[in-house]
Amino acid sequence: MANTGDKGESRGRGFAGMDPERQRQISSQGGKAAHQKGTAHEFDSEEAREAGRKGGMVSGGRRRAKESGEGGGEGGGEQSGGGES
Repeated sequence: MANTGDKGESRGRGFAGMDPERQRQISSQGGKAAHQKGTAHEFDSEEAREAGRKGGMVSGGRRRAKESGEGGGEGGGEQSGGGES
């Protein structure tokens, strides 16, 4: 389908198609408004620690568990029949 942009680049619609700087401006305004209204969520140190732990498990915890042979992860069929004789 033909694009009507000046540079011929394909860009998404709405927020996704905006310049990254404009996205930051809009996001910043939303955050400021939420804080003024009193509805913004603020992490305490314990909650931030827990979120970081969970994020680490998702990003690399499965890989580390697999490397150390602790199971975990979604591989399933890799534990039996390693193929070495």
